[in-house]
Amino acid sequence: MEEGQLWRQYVIAGVANILIACLGYNMGWTAPINSKLNNTDESPLETIPTPDDLAWMGSILTIGAIFGPFVGGFAASKIGRKWGLISATIPLFIGWILVAVAKTMAYLFAGRIFWGVSVGMVFTISPMYCAEIATDDSRGALGSFLQAFITLGFLLVYGIGPYISYMAVAYVGVAVVALFCVLFFFMPESPTYYLLKNDRDAAAECLATIRGRSLAGVEAELSKMEVEVKASLEKTATIADVFRGSNFKAFYISCALVFFQQFCGINAVLFYMTDIFDASGTSLESSVATIIIGAVQVVASFITPLVVDRLGRRILLLISSCGTALGAGLLGMFFLLSENESPVVESISFLPILSLVVFIVTYCWGLGPLPWAVMSELFPIEVKAAASPIATAFCWVMSFLVTRYFPTISASLGMFVGFWIFGVCSVIAFFFTLFLVPETKGKSFQEIQEMLGAGKQRQEKA
Repeated sequence: MEEGQLWRQYVIAGVANILIACLGYNMGWTAPINSKLNNTDESPLETIPTPDDLAWMGSILTIGAIFGPFVGGFAASKIGRKWGLISATIPLFIGWILVAVAKTMAYLFAGRIFWGVSVGMVFTISPMYCAEIATDDSRGALGSFLQAFITLGFLLVYGIGPYISYMAVAYVGVAVVALFCVLFFFMPESPTYYLLKNDRDAAAECLATIRGRSLAGVEAELSKMEVEVKASLEKTATIADVFRGSNFKAFYISCALVFFQQFCGINAVLFYMTDIFDASGTSLESSVATIIIGAVQVVASFITPLVVDRLGRRILLLISSCGTALGAGLLGMFFLLSENESPVVESISFLPILSLVVFIVTYCWGLGPLPWAVMSELFPIEVKAAASPIATAFCWVMSFLVTRYFPTISASLGMFVGFWIFGVCSVIAFFFTLFLVPETKGKSFQEIQEMLGAGKQRQEKA
């Protein structure tokens, strides 16, 4: 068998995930921009926004992201995974134009909604594309790229946002999207898409490019893929099929994992990180602390692709849910002591940063990347187009609830209440993973379907 150049799949997935980095930049944009909007010298707006305006701006992106998955699922099946991802840059560019010409908050709300549509599209198509170009033993690593690259986007906007002008932040955002478009234009389509369109020759050429082998060298793998695709084409999946048998098992596991991903509190932490540092009264400047957290996020996120196909998904999810529970619990404790004006607070001013580091590092190991990787593995090919957009939209509904109402809960009941809710959800995530999430490490799509169909909810593999 030809050895090939299996590193190619990592390069292709890396280029595809530049778009994910763009989304991280857009999602983290509020952290440095909120303070600029409150400064009459830097703000492009005619009036200073109210705290409620800023809360809506933080959360409104998720409204667009609720609808984006359905656009993305349609695009992926009609024009392909590659052109689906490229088309997702259109709402990104529209959003940047609105942000650049903004004179009132209405422009910023509209721009954030357009960004959200792109987020929903890309979070549906990108995991699908990466799973379909990956070999069985590297699928977890490629699926974990999503979290790693989104943190690069966050770090970029955290790192430059406080130190450059409002317009310069927009110019950098547009430049990174343009870079993705140019580079990804030269990348191949997913072979699975061509097989679904009954174009075996194009699928063979694609697979040969991705694997760095000759057409003869990929014949065995292509034949195996063809069998899986043909089996899926014999069944026509409707939305009703998502809620039947093993498909429903895949669906509720996927929805539960994205629920825990959001209700561990990650977006509340990221969107309001500067506010958390300000509220904690730490002596470290909040913009510097945010950059430190962003750098920690990147390092932690790039560990998962290196170990996920050795350790498996379940063990990383279990470690991750423990860590986020601990981090959120400690943050809650700190803010409870702070609100009660405990004398201990001054001597533990380091605790918010330590807690956030624990929270974010362990989130990046499991709850961040793996719900998307597992979702792309659990659904059979014919159900993916119907199921993935629903599960992804559900994720962003949960994200909206967290980002919109975390500030309200914090203001009315105390910040510690919000963090303790997140901590309890992380504890529940641990037990859900322990008892109900199957191990998909190293398994083919066919084997995963057999495992779900056989009703095995846990798979232990040495």
